[in-house]
Amino acid sequence: MNVFVGLRLIGLAGSIQGPIPENTCGTGWHLLICFGFLISAGSFARSAHWQPPESKLSSVSRADLCITEGAISEFPDHRLLVTAVKMRAYVNVVTGQRVEARFKYLGSTAEEVPLGSGEIRRQFGLKLRAEDACNLVYAMWRIEPESKLVVSVKSNPGQHSSAECGNRGYQNIKPRSSKPVPRLVAGQMHTLRAEINSEQMRVFADDTPVWEGSLGAQTRALEGPVGIRSDNARLEIALRAELPPGQSVRPGCRTGQEVE
Repeated sequence: MNVFVGLRLIGLAGSIQGPIPENTCGTGWHLLICFGFLISAGSFARSAHWQPPESKLSSVSRADLCITEGAISEFPDHRLLVTAVKMRAYVNVVTGQRVEARFKYLGSTAEEVPLGSGEIRRQFGLKLRAEDACNLVYAMWRIEPESKLVVSVKSNPGQHSSAECGNRGYQNIKPRSSKPVPRLVAGQMHTLRAEINSEQMRVFADDTPVWEGSLGAQTRALEGPVGIRSDNARLEIALRAELPPGQSVRPGCRTGQEVE
């Protein structure tokens, strides 16, 4: 039964002669009329709160990635395995700005290498609007020495390679609202998802919103796919992203070390 049927029943109520006594929804036509009121009200309420469905995320295989640093292996089911000290990769097709990684943290790498800043940090994260090594957005789940979620923009207009920008141009973005992320323990499964709409960004850890805020108007000009990054962490990753249907031609892979 839908809104139309409910309205017909409401109309029927108006055609009945005389007032409807109180407490008579339990029998006969009054029961049907009351049921019509409830159905119509519920349908209107659902319409008022209806939201368009989210775009579908597709599985990303190793063949879909351009690996710019480190190495990535692949399981038969397309899960990715990272054991390299540093890993950088992006999806080698035009993507939407919504990406999700369901991952298992396997512990630290046998060797640890400091970032370009000199700090030793263990972390895994997502890249969005990855125009090049000098201009992109990061959502990083830091594991050690401190557990937290950090969103940063690396912006170096006019520069496109790490040889040009190095580890300059980073700005950590202050969220409008945030929550702590769980501390990662080796062997546990977690999910990290990030999405950008215009200059607004949201990040979810295990389907719980943990970061929401504005990246600033300057990030609107950034154009690039999504990707992943890790430092000093071993990981199994099931990666999903907004992939264009029927995309078969991939642009050339922009290789080259990404600093910090």
